[in-house]
Amino acid sequence: MQDFNRRALLRAAALAAGGAAFPAPAFAQQALPPTPECKDGDEPTEAQTEGPFYKPKSPLRADLREPGSKGKPLLLSGLVLTRRCQPVARALVDLWHADEKGEYDNSGFRYRGHVLTDAAGRYTFSTIVPALYPGRTRHYHVKVAVPGRPLLTTQLYFHDEPANARDGLFQRALLMRVAEGGDGLAAQFAFVLDMAQGTL
Repeated sequence: MQDFNRRALLRAAALAAGGAAFPAPAFAQQALPPTPECKDGDEPTEAQTEGPFYKPKSPLRADLREPGSKGKPLLLSGLVLTRRCQPVARALVDLWHADEKGEYDNSGFRYRGHVLTDAAGRYTFSTIVPALYPGRTRHYHVKVAVPGRPLLTTQLYFHDEPANARDGLFQRALLMRVAEGGDGLAAQFAFVLDMAQGTL
């Protein structure tokens, strides 16, 4: 398999996902800045704590939005790649986060779900922008699982959040690329996995 350029893959992911969840033409046409070019030996995505609100066995679904929610819509898409820039197909990407009031659903599965990446390593979620809650900046929780490989547990962050500077867990390497258009946001992030010793 040929090496892939992360910029080209993210462009393809944006085209595949753009407008699929949000019908507003301005949203579908919004272009995000490309991520840096993928090079062999890229550092794996940094791991972070899962926090106290993780629940196993989330439903298989890409659309996490809830009827009647007043949260700002967000389309999160991206890739799961190896350190050699190869796409990882059928990786399980599990997402959970606070709602528009800064609360987690610990009895059910509101704003919780997982998807499997496609043959090009792409994933997409339709959800909302989570609210802040005391002690934390705005963020998403994610687990990326590939059978027979170490589990990646991490968090994703937003640019220009004042609370980033006060959050001891915040890491710049985990910032999403975010663009605004129509009534929602588009965000992208590429997860890089250390798949095996022979693929460093």
